[in-house]
Amino acid sequence: MLHTVLRRRELGESVEQIQPDLIIPTGKRKGQNPSVASIYRALAEHAKREAYPEAIAQAHTDFAALQTGEVPAPRAGHRAEPAR
Repeated sequence: MLHTVLRRRELGESVEQIQPDLIIPTGKRKGQNPSVASIYRALAEHAKREAYPEAIAQAHTDFAALQTGEVPAPRAGHRAEPAR
């Protein structure tokens, strides 16, 4: 759905005009339209991923390490807080 919204926004349509044409494909609300707020949230997440791709990649790497029981090492430039 995000690709549809992005494409139609480029053509000058507003989120309010696009929303009635979108259908949720799975889940509890399957077959219904997403809310305008949900569309704006998806657009904000997309903008964040586009602005900080290296942070997203690092977060995926850290999450994968946590899932396998490894503890990610501190990243360069970040200092650990001293224990109190």
